[in-house]
Amino acid sequence: MENYLIFDITGFTLMFMLGLRHGLDPDHIAIIDNMVIRIHDQRPSLARWVGTLFAIGHGLVVTCIAVLVSLLSTKFSIPQNISVILEWVPVLLLLLVGTLNLVQLLKGNYVSPQGWRSHFIPQKLRDGTSALSVLLVGVLFATVFDTATQAAAWGYAASVNHGVWGALVIGLIFSAGMIITDTIDSNIVCGILARATDATTIKTYRTFLGWFIVAMSFGVAGYAILSAFNSSFELSDDQKSILGVIFMLLALMMYFVLLLRKSFKSYASIGSL
Repeated sequence: MENYLIFDITGFTLMFMLGLRHGLDPDHIAIIDNMVIRIHDQRPSLARWVGTLFAIGHGLVVTCIAVLVSLLSTKFSIPQNISVILEWVPVLLLLLVGTLNLVQLLKGNYVSPQGWRSHFIPQKLRDGTSALSVLLVGVLFATVFDTATQAAAWGYAASVNHGVWGALVIGLIFSAGMIITDTIDSNIVCGILARATDATTIKTYRTFLGWFIVAMSFGVAGYAILSAFNSSFELSDDQKSILGVIFMLLALMMYFVLLLRKSFKSYASIGSL
């Protein structure tokens, strides 16, 4: 599997794209949406930034783990079989997440993005309405198996050629992508809550998001598998940059589609009077 080239455009773009995709992790979306819905009535100004706070807490831990592993790797060598496992675990989890969401979508009873980490967060903390509680939820999420494993793998990969600074850079770039998508998500939900008169619009948004998660999960995992066995499938720097922009535009497009649907419904109801 490809070693991340940290201090070039390819490495930056790849880590940023992984951050964008990780920000759309079903567990992220599910818990962020639920916190936004709960906090919105009490503290609407905070609700808009729930995704940002969550991702900052999450990103701090990811970066710290990557740096710590990089520091340790200068004193201890990680066995080859362990490093191979660290590389492939994220791919397997992407396939699992994509499959879970696809099954629910095909059944026609999709309620919210499907994940597995939310159960590890204490209910009292999930029910908190302060900025600190949101930040702590993000911190706890990053300590769960798959995120910690990915951060460890990236920290080790960075240390091979670029040492601690390389691990710090990939952690920050990954966090930046995650902060963007999670911030967009909480702002979208706040916008929907401000306009929706029932739960239908929220459900429609989550269905759109479900298909987006399926496409991104299978797409990123498929690319990792193909490029691991055949280097000809690796994208160029420009192609990866374009793909990252497309992911962001698709997330924004979902919001505008929902706004248009809401506007058409409002227009139709006025016309029927």
